[in-house]
Amino acid sequence: MSTDFAWSQVDIISEDPATHGAIVFDPRILWDDYGICADVVPFTPTFPCADIHQLITPDLLHQLIKGMFKDHIIVWVNKYLVLEHGEARTFAIIEDIDQCIAAAPAFPGLHRFPEGRDFTQWTGDDLKALMKVYLPAITGHVPDAMVKCLVAFLDFCYITQRNSIDTNVMDDLKSTLARFHHHQQVFVETSICDSDISLPRQHSLMHYIRSIHLFGSPNGLCSSITESKHIKAMKEPWRRSSRYKALRQMLQTNQWMDKMAAARQTFKQKGMMEGTTASYTALILAGYQPKPLEAEVEVDNDDKESGPLDGPKVMNFVKLAQTYERGYPKKLPELALHINQPQLLPLVRRFLYNQLYPASPIPSSNIPIEQCPEFSGRVYVYHSAVARFFAPSDICGAGGMYQEHIRANPNWRGEYS
Repeated sequence: MSTDFAWSQVDIISEDPATHGAIVFDPRILWDDYGICADVVPFTPTFPCADIHQLITPDLLHQLIKGMFKDHIIVWVNKYLVLEHGEARTFAIIEDIDQCIAAAPAFPGLHRFPEGRDFTQWTGDDLKALMKVYLPAITGHVPDAMVKCLVAFLDFCYITQRNSIDTNVMDDLKSTLARFHHHQQVFVETSICDSDISLPRQHSLMHYIRSIHLFGSPNGLCSSITESKHIKAMKEPWRRSSRYKALRQMLQTNQWMDKMAAARQTFKQKGMMEGTTASYTALILAGYQPKPLEAEVEVDNDDKESGPLDGPKVMNFVKLAQTYERGYPKKLPELALHINQPQLLPLVRRFLYNQLYPASPIPSSNIPIEQCPEFSGRVYVYHSAVARFFAPSDICGAGGMYQEHIRANPNWRGEYS
């Protein structure tokens, strides 16, 4: 059924005096031309006080990251390059952009793309990582207005990903959204988009401010939380299957993984994970009886990089590296000169003041340095640490814990000094 016929029927119905000018669509027109199923009744009519428009929560992953960034902005940039330079020149420019993306150095928290943007299938984590390096890669190839539009969009994304959003942050979010809409017109002026950019994912940005007032930080509502579980339960078992009638194999894999995790936890509680199999067997033959540990055992997550953390709930905990770095002075004045930080000693004294007097109404920055505690002990320098903290609104472990690695290495993998 064609769209012209559908609209002609609408004109006939609207001009009929019996309809009082109302526009009524035939169910077939709704389905064939608009993809709407007319005989589906939503659940909200049984809730007299429910407003379905207020039940829609923001989705950072599918609206901003996969929707706006991947499906809109990247596509628009490529369209502009084709219109401005032609397909042959555009291919060379995209190759240069890929080389810039691939040239990103190895650094903690920065994902590298050795092959550029040429991915068979993008994941949410891949897109989040690409957002960090895409902006400098396209600079110089597109107009400054497009770069400013992408800057405003990235600012909007990173603001909405915060775990805590206050009134000042909301003001920044409003101004950032206004900047994005202002610079977005460059895609209209270059004939990339229609004069009225009215796309669902673009329109969803207008509702983020009100949604934050209703539901709090979108970071706690993002579908990437369930997506991470989907990867564990679906994607990884699918990769391990033979791809033929894979459902039964995937279910079997999930059962095996659950049983292995339960067995590992049981063995650890019984002390069976300490040492090697040979040493444990020798102890048993010698009459050793392992003592079961307490039910709540701290889970070893030291080998993990940043990410969700299983284990008991604590507000925050920092674990330093196993050994300190050699070659640094052990006294603060000498260390300050060694690392070229003359304010190190005053900063340490003010830090000690904050630790000793946390309830002081006067901030340490307003306290004369002579009144701050003195420190003359030995100091040791560590280049890395593990921070563990309670972050229930982020992608976290069963107890709400999250872990991040802190690295302050002046010579990272021999590439920096």
